[in-house]
Amino acid sequence: MKLWSGRFEKNTDSLVDRLNASISYDQRMYAEDITGSMAHAAMLGARGIIPQDEAERIVKALGEILEDCKAGKIEFSEENEDIHMNVEVLLTQRIGDAGKRLHTARSRNDQVAVDLRLYLRKEITMLEEQVRSLIEAICGKAEQHLHAIMPAYTHLQRAQPSTFAHYTMAYAEMLLRDLGRLSDCRARLNLCPLGSGAACGTTYPIDREMTAGNLGFDGPTRNSIDGVSDRDYVVELASALSLLMMHLSRFSEELILWTSLEFGFITLDDAYATGSSIMPQKKNPDVAELVRGKTGRVYGHLMGLLTVLKGLPLAYNKDMQEDKEAIFDCLDTVSDCLAVFTPMYQTMTVRTDRLRRAASEGFINATDCADYLVKKGLPFRDAYTHTGKLVHHCIETGETLETLPLEEYQAVSPSFDEGVYQAIDLDVCLSCRQVPGGPAPEMVQAHIGQVRALLKNGGA
Repeated sequence: MKLWSGRFEKNTDSLVDRLNASISYDQRMYAEDITGSMAHAAMLGARGIIPQDEAERIVKALGEILEDCKAGKIEFSEENEDIHMNVEVLLTQRIGDAGKRLHTARSRNDQVAVDLRLYLRKEITMLEEQVRSLIEAICGKAEQHLHAIMPAYTHLQRAQPSTFAHYTMAYAEMLLRDLGRLSDCRARLNLCPLGSGAACGTTYPIDREMTAGNLGFDGPTRNSIDGVSDRDYVVELASALSLLMMHLSRFSEELILWTSLEFGFITLDDAYATGSSIMPQKKNPDVAELVRGKTGRVYGHLMGLLTVLKGLPLAYNKDMQEDKEAIFDCLDTVSDCLAVFTPMYQTMTVRTDRLRRAASEGFINATDCADYLVKKGLPFRDAYTHTGKLVHHCIETGETLETLPLEEYQAVSPSFDEGVYQAIDLDVCLSCRQVPGGPAPEMVQAHIGQVRALLKNGGA
């Protein structure tokens, strides 16, 4: 018999039971459901809403159920629909009628809302640690390659001198912003909806501040209807996770390109690559490709959540049950991707010789050549035009700016002298970019220090 069956004369159809049940996925919130119930029972006893001795029996029995769940001794039933009713049935089986008092001054509407907030708060904290680990891996690899010159790209064309360290630390910054978004989301969801009831609170003299404090919330939600009817914190988390996956996907795309023979910038460790069933020579970057592909999965859940919620009237509607599978899969997907991406990145080999060769072949010192003329007194636009003519000439003759004879330079502009060869030397080009945020090794080392300081202080 359903706990809510009093008003009904017929049993629900078995297909309805199957569609309605959520225990297959919301059972992962068993610890949060039990913890929330223990806090609720303690408050009921403290306020004299139920006898204190019964409140203590409830709390004790719930603690035992929690331990049994952790030990794998509990098998949840689809007949009891969800984690809330499964726990309540277990409780009543163990302590009798006292267990029936637990749901006083509470609805499943505020119960599921507190469970979900507690669960997401915990999961966000775990994800943050994974993101921090990846950022530290990026910093570590960057510190090893402060002087590994490579081209930076625009439009996927070689553009200006950079280093492997400078290039990859851009992703550290993106991930720091992802950390900030996760932290912001956790702060906004950290309010306790218990006491909202089904929608409009309760007539019992409950202490919402006590319950919120015991569960580690910053306080109770300020409106009972809002407390049970909105899931914007779920959407916000899905959005933050989508942005995080977008950054991982872009990073994956870089690694996929860099492992190809056409680039050859990196070699993945064998433990993080796969082969072909027919081509013996293949070493495929499947981990990076899967991360790139799974990004669409997280995006899809974000759009699904927005679509579910977009037309709902206040307050609770059963449509909102669709929030959990979506956000749980987002969390699982992102966590799984981070778990394998980080060691893949840590163990890959950076081929500095190939980086240097790419840097030397793409006229990435052309801007430095133009700047050389500007320092001689020419307007930048004139210097730009002169340098463009030199590059065109080099392409036609098979030369580079480094190998082009001085007389060819001077045929374009008499302002050129022997000093141009030092000005366009790649190491000089790099070392001269001393602007904060630039690729000069000293600047990148400082940047790495700043990022590590932020991680140490827990900020983003």
